[in-house]
Amino acid sequence: MAVINLDLLNQNQRVAVARTEGRLLILAGAGSGKTKVLTMRMAYLIQEKKVPSESIVGLTFTNKAAKEMRSRLRELVPEKECKKIFLGTFHSFCLKILRQEIHRLGYTESFTIYNENDVERLVRHITRDILNREGDLPSLQPTLSFISKARSKGKIPDKAEGENPSWHDGFARDVYERLNQSLRAYNALDFDSMLSLTVELLEKYPEVLRAYQSKIQYIMIDEYQDTSPVQYRLAELLSQNSKNLCVVGDDDQSIYGWRGAEVHNILGFNDSFVVKLEQNYRSTNKILQAANSLIHHNQTRYKKMLWSSKGDGEEITVFHAPTETDEAESVVYRIIKMKEALNLKWNDFAILYRSNSLSRSLEAALLKGGYRKDGIWHRGIPYCIHGGVEFFERKEVKDLLAYLKILVNPRDDASLLRIINLPRRGLGEATLDLLTSYNRQNKVPLFTVLEKISRNELNLELPDLAKTSICKFIDLMDKTKRAFQERPLKDAFKSFIEEINFVKAIAEEVKSEKMRRFKWENVEGLVSELADYEETEIKEGKKAGLVNFLSDMALDDTMGSKKDKDLSLDAVHLMTFHSSKGLEFPYVFLIGIEDHIIPHEKSLLETGIEEERRLLYVAITRAMKGLTLSMAKERKRMGVTELSKPSRFLYEIPKELMRLVRYDNL
Repeated sequence: MAVINLDLLNQNQRVAVARTEGRLLILAGAGSGKTKVLTMRMAYLIQEKKVPSESIVGLTFTNKAAKEMRSRLRELVPEKECKKIFLGTFHSFCLKILRQEIHRLGYTESFTIYNENDVERLVRHITRDILNREGDLPSLQPTLSFISKARSKGKIPDKAEGENPSWHDGFARDVYERLNQSLRAYNALDFDSMLSLTVELLEKYPEVLRAYQSKIQYIMIDEYQDTSPVQYRLAELLSQNSKNLCVVGDDDQSIYGWRGAEVHNILGFNDSFVVKLEQNYRSTNKILQAANSLIHHNQTRYKKMLWSSKGDGEEITVFHAPTETDEAESVVYRIIKMKEALNLKWNDFAILYRSNSLSRSLEAALLKGGYRKDGIWHRGIPYCIHGGVEFFERKEVKDLLAYLKILVNPRDDASLLRIINLPRRGLGEATLDLLTSYNRQNKVPLFTVLEKISRNELNLELPDLAKTSICKFIDLMDKTKRAFQERPLKDAFKSFIEEINFVKAIAEEVKSEKMRRFKWENVEGLVSELADYEETEIKEGKKAGLVNFLSDMALDDTMGSKKDKDLSLDAVHLMTFHSSKGLEFPYVFLIGIEDHIIPHEKSLLETGIEEERRLLYVAITRAMKGLTLSMAKERKRMGVTELSKPSRFLYEIPKELMRLVRYDNL
């Protein structure tokens, strides 16, 4: 067991660790070592204050952050103590409560979890039903945004309000109501309802709340600036008795207002002891001075001033290119020159942008770029774009997962409709219309309808081929369910994939041999994910089951993800400002620093401008040694060339911190 050596911390970090009782706000500036402080604080509670590990809860926003904290904590406390601490995301914490208590709200414990794309598909179906139209639909984004914001505030459909009351808000309320009804009918939750239902449960059932309040004595929340009103309410409920709530965050890095985060949660946490962490361990001072000067223009913030012991460093390079093509080629040329001159690696460089659409010209320039290696001329700079289609969103993966979801939750009509005719079973549109009409009119789960047909308990005058197909499907699902109960998960899954001849289904879907191989590799990847999960559960002495696998898969942002692997590739990293949060790179290029891009043209209100300024602040503070800002005089939008002007934010950075250069003479 390591000794908790507070001498390894700076003065303010020591105060944050040793202040264990009551409400504590740790204002942790970018790169100020907040993860170290949080893990040291947990270890200090256990070893110095003799607090039982199981009474400590640490809540994060990503599984990656939780895993990093747990890894560091293992170096400070014994493994058995480390395991007793709950350290995970808000959603995984709520999942733990709901699996035990959700029956009180009319769900079963084997509920399915829908991700954002699943919800969007369901909303599309509901919208089509309400409008009674085929073909193209109006954009779903305003409706999805309305629903998400209402849920993040804990508003039920009748109480939900948009920013501009209108016909659309009434329509969105109808969709919201139907969405809630559908999710309940399917015994399914989405990410928003996992949070809101947990709060509803704790507020409706005082005995449940008291039980958790007595178990939990210390709560620590990371990235508190990103919490929604519902998450704020959850934290307040759980800490009502102990009052031991420690929140860590940076109001200057609150960049998720568009998805329900409420910066006033951290700004209003003023009945607490406040510790500021302003020493930055990442960047040089000129980069930090630029960030400080920029964010100083925001009115609603805590005053902070980042500083570093790493010296002044280089000035920030700024250039203005004639076109977006010139801008991209200049960035790539500078990267090639710097790599050769400073003996750097490709992954020492990151190119960040406000919107994904800005990456197109960069990709073209990187593919054209040439460099020498071992005396040989190479064409094409290796690069990696972050934020592509995630593994679990690929069609063949979602198809197989839909089968697994039905095995654990037969009420999940959306998953059943996805695969009822995959592979093809001879169930035509007319048959499916008949089945779903009966299912909706009689409020009976679709799987139950199929079971009744297979047992001759229901006659819907279906064609003989359809009846035979339904009987075979029910037999298949019964056989598969038994296999998963009796055999190792991996073996049962592999047998099932062979049973339905999924390789043939892929071959029928796509003609390209290369694409077939890619899809089959994804299938093999899913089998590996299930095998890894099963192996881990067995090692930890737990029983591996499909319910927990599907929950972990839905909530764990590291499962199936190549993000960590991609970051270690020797390639130039391309990503949005939002995606870069929490990362750092020696040399960073920010492109498109123009008005209507950053700040975004939709950010017309002052609160919107402040969030855009925070977003640029986050992007700037990713840079460790060198920072370049660039813009173009003209840029194509929707195929039309438009004149651009430098971002108003550029004028908020002192001139003496910047070095203006010609775009073609970097």
